Amino acid sequence: MPASETCLYTISQGGSMLGHLAVDTLVAGRCCGGLRLLPDVGAAELQSLARAMTLKYGFLGLPQGGAKAGVLGDPEAPEPERRQRLLAFAQALGPLLRGRYTPGPDMGTSPEDICALLAAVGRPAPRPRSQMRDSGLYTAWTVLQAALVSSAARGFSLAGCPVAIEGFGKVGQALARLLVAHGARLVAVSTSEGAVVSERGFDPRRLRDLAARLGSGFVAALPDARRIPRAQLIELPVRILFPCARHDSVHAGNAGAVQAELICPGANNPVTASARTLLEARGVLCFPDFIANCGGVLGGTMAFASVPDPAIESFIAAQIQPRMAQILGRARRRGCSPTEIAETWALDGFAHVRRRATRPGRLEQLVRIGLVAYRRGWLPGALVGRQALPYFKRLLLPYPD
Repeated sequence: MPASETCLYTISQGGSMLGHLAVDTLVAGRCCGGLRLLPDVGAAELQSLARAMTLKYGFLGLPQGGAKAGVLGDPEAPEPERRQRLLAFAQALGPLLRGRYTPGPDMGTSPEDICALLAAVGRPAPRPRSQMRDSGLYTAWTVLQAALVSSAARGFSLAGCPVAIEGFGKVGQALARLLVAHGARLVAVSTSEGAVVSERGFDPRRLRDLAARLGSGFVAALPDARRIPRAQLIELPVRILFPCARHDSVHAGNAGAVQAELICPGANNPVTASARTLLEARGVLCFPDFIANCGGVLGGTMAFASVPDPAIESFIAAQIQPRMAQILGRARRRGCSPTEIAETWALDGFAHVRRRATRPGRLEQLVRIGLVAYRRGWLPGALVGRQALPYFKRLLLPYPD
């Protein structure tokens, strides 16, 4: 098991707390993870999320340490207010941003926010800048694959399957479109302002357009849907529940009311360990969150390497889906939780990542040289994109026997 740095930096300015940076692990002295802007983001949440990033990097074989940062603020505040809060955090965190920690877009932040934040501390934005995208679609692609694998393992398909999405943000909106395209019936969604239910099913495009105009309050603008308290979405009689909001939304206190047969997370750590034990004892399949939603990390890294979106989607289907099926198969044969299998795989993978970073071979050295040249604009994206696919495939390790 890799050592965990577990450093927590509390960032303040003028006696006022701005937020935190949690560092779980380092690879070659560096770490990476999203930066979120939320009114109540806390230290414990960020530390568990940083650990989830370590697990994702280990599973994917990516040479990064796990970290997560959070800024206290309103993500739906006017743009100048949001940006001022983020820039104050960046300036206070300056030395770490210039060296150890690389942020990415997360809940409440955008690629433009991250570029501005890095510029504020004199660090160039990732090149090519145009390739720094919101990762919601990439995350949704792997959540979809987790749902396809899990439903197949339970002997049914998504066609006609009633599903609910907790959290209709970047991931939830992209996932809704994908699920409905595969024939699922989206009967419930939630935001921070509440939840809505329609047995007939929702049109994801209509919900997306309303959300773009009205923000989280769009749930009040659906007269043909039934409104319920946000927390009740977890308890609806759906076949698959997709938690795509905050951590710990399924816990020991509400696990007994869950009626879903499968839980496929788009969020990090949405099911507590105690809830997972209770659910799995009842036969509910809880797919490991850091595997289900790893597409955000993988897709964002591949997009940076100029791999086009269709190729990223195909790579996820060809390389990640079989590994998901392998996790479920091993868990079934061994009579244990899929999360136990996935964590073993990810931690062994991360240990390998660290060894490779400490003693790089000729290929790793060439990749490092090429990465510097690419960031400086000396290598064309088309060339890098063609070479990147076999590189990412090589990073993925087989299941450790």
